[in-house]
Amino acid sequence: QVQLVESGGGLVQTGGSLRLSCTVSGATVNNVVMAWFRQAPGKERDFVAAITRGGENTYYGDSVKGRFTMSRDNAKNTVYLEMKSLKHDDTAVYYCAVDSHTGGNLVVVSAPEYDYGGQGTQVTVSS
Repeated sequence: QVQLVESGGGLVQTGGSLRLSCTVSGATVNNVVMAWFRQAPGKERDFVAAITRGGENTYYGDSVKGRFTMSRDNAKNTVYLEMKSLKHDDTAVYYCAVDSHTGGNLVVVSAPEYDYGGQGTQVTVSS
């Protein structure tokens, strides 16, 4: 059974930073596509970032490019999301997800295409 546990969320002021972690069990992070999504109240779940199966490429949503960095630690079977220059609009529950089907240097940006997801961690950016 694949399980994902996110951590690292919290309350931060505008312009601040946070690092989210997602530890995976039941799957190997360097053998699947890993992604981060976020969902604000009353809104759809949006794509934030993803790293390809082989780890060669990462992709980012337009609203976070240049501010967020996704990385992977194969030894810890964990992925991270480093968030800088946070804005009030970044306030959301952040989820990590596993896609075990997509290969090559491709990622999908639609949350329903992912096989597994975590419970999420709340990020609140005060204005």
